[in-house]
Amino acid sequence: MKEEKQRKQLMWMHKALIIAAADVVIILLSYLTALLMRFDFVFMNIPEEYIQGYLWSMPFWVAATLVVFYGCRLYHSIWSLASVAEFRRILAAYVILLVVYVAGMIFMGLRMPRSYYFMGYIISFCLTTGVRFSYRILRMYAIREDNAANADKIHDRVMIIGAGSAGQVLIKELLSSEKTHVQVCCVIDDNPNKLGRSLEGIPIVGNRYDIVEMVEKYNINRIIYAIPATTGKNRKDILNICKETKCRMQTVPGVYQLVNGEVSVSTLRNVEITDLLGRAQVRVNNEEIFAAIKGLNVLVTGGGGSIGSELCRQIAQAQPKRLIIFDIYENNAYEIQQELIRKYGDKLDLVVLIGSVRNTNRIGWVMDKYKPDVVFHAAAHKHVPLMEDSPNEAIKNNVLGTYKTAKAAAKAGVRKFVLISTDKAVNPTNIMGASKRLCEMVVQMMNRKCPGTDFVAVRFGNVLGSNGSVIPLFKKQIAAGGPVTVTDKNIIRYFMTIPEAVSLVLQASYYAKGGEIFVLDMGAPVRIDDMARNLIRLSGYEPDVDIMIEYTGLRPGEKLYEELLMDEEGLQDTENELIHIGKPIEMDDEWFEVQLKKLDRESKIENGHIKELVAQIVPTYHPKPSDLGEQEPQKAS
Repeated sequence: MKEEKQRKQLMWMHKALIIAAADVVIILLSYLTALLMRFDFVFMNIPEEYIQGYLWSMPFWVAATLVVFYGCRLYHSIWSLASVAEFRRILAAYVILLVVYVAGMIFMGLRMPRSYYFMGYIISFCLTTGVRFSYRILRMYAIREDNAANADKIHDRVMIIGAGSAGQVLIKELLSSEKTHVQVCCVIDDNPNKLGRSLEGIPIVGNRYDIVEMVEKYNINRIIYAIPATTGKNRKDILNICKETKCRMQTVPGVYQLVNGEVSVSTLRNVEITDLLGRAQVRVNNEEIFAAIKGLNVLVTGGGGSIGSELCRQIAQAQPKRLIIFDIYENNAYEIQQELIRKYGDKLDLVVLIGSVRNTNRIGWVMDKYKPDVVFHAAAHKHVPLMEDSPNEAIKNNVLGTYKTAKAAAKAGVRKFVLISTDKAVNPTNIMGASKRLCEMVVQMMNRKCPGTDFVAVRFGNVLGSNGSVIPLFKKQIAAGGPVTVTDKNIIRYFMTIPEAVSLVLQASYYAKGGEIFVLDMGAPVRIDDMARNLIRLSGYEPDVDIMIEYTGLRPGEKLYEELLMDEEGLQDTENELIHIGKPIEMDDEWFEVQLKKLDRESKIENGHIKELVAQIVPTYHPKPSDLGEQEPQKAS
């Protein structure tokens, strides 16, 4: 490693010395040429005093130029990638040199023709700039000629969407790279003033409605979407057109990377289904959230899961006093532990514990020992069909686990307890949703019984990419050649990315005063059938031709659509327009505690009657009569 570093250092010094030598020659030739121009390029006509003045001043001129150039880092740039930044450095260097030259002329008492100073300055500037940019220009043309001569080796013919700054950066890098084996053929932009013009020599051939035609005309097989600042709907509309072309599709990650100068070929990623949701990225006030968490002890139950691990990532950024991860599944806990250690090292006081929220002694000991200030309760069984077949486990883990964790938190003096809930808790038709509704009831009851702790719940829909979600399943089915299975052609769901959902959970916890059920605005619902078809197209296939779609029918307990709010809850706004509050529902807390004890006893008996008891406690739970042993559910009075 050390030898390699020394070798690279020597290479840089070698190149810097060559450029410095070129600069010396440029200075000498520039002012000599200026002197010759003054006397019509007849050397014999130049007075002896001017020749002496030239010879006397040149050592100072050369030395001053090299020092200023080094100070302005003109010997540190990679000139094969020279751009506006390098040109600005040259300008800055020559502004400084102007002052230095004038000072030197006065100090030496030099008397030369005025045209000598002016023309020498201009000629040296032009030659200095030309020498530095000529390498890039010659290299670019050499690569283009090489590409033309080796057209059979070109892997990709590229269309760039967006003739802005990001598109320009990508084109420059693609044109100057010898390793990408691509040919940038055309650019698409909706600005009519750009039509017919060119970007870095690449023609701008049309707007979004010309994409399909231009793909065929230029034989494009790869499209790069380079408009990081576009809105969600525009992005969706353009990408929906692109996916009809069956080209490989890539995009720049986001506008913040353009601001940071990080847009490059290496930061490109494939277009994902999240790009087609059709809404802008959810934004929260990270400063106020991080300020509220900084210096606190924070416990995340289920910290190795999809939501729990992202909670840990975002909480770690806030510099908590200590982050405690609690999970029953050791592999997930280990993965997030190692990830956070790699990223933060000793800067983060991290404790990772294995255990179940169903274990009263274990969760009580954890709360008592580590005294968390804030608890995010993400531990839960969430798979709807699996819980239909194992309803007792849903009650043990989700309901009784939440109750035990909440009681332990109250006893330990936790300030805030945040339950991660789901839209399936609203008018549930499955035991998983009903169990989460019971969890919400536990939280609201505990908030009334334990005023020292603010108990709240945050309810949202499906998160893209989480364990067990449809996207990973669809990807596996597509990779296997199909078929892709959709339960019903008309089924719709609310979707949000995991980081978006977690950031809103954290902000909701900041707003929490106790007893609220926060409801996240998930945007417009998405048809699962459309999502499956879009994912197939993004993979380069045609739905129902290359990859078949099969409709399997709704699974036990599954709805065609999910709701985020119950009729009786009402709706209140918060400072964040994407977070709303459902007001607490009145209930008899003593009666509810009795029902929890019944659930505890019933969950230990595998007799199939747990759903009937849940239906009595949760009036909005509407299971099928066949799930209740042919008995209609009895409603609580």
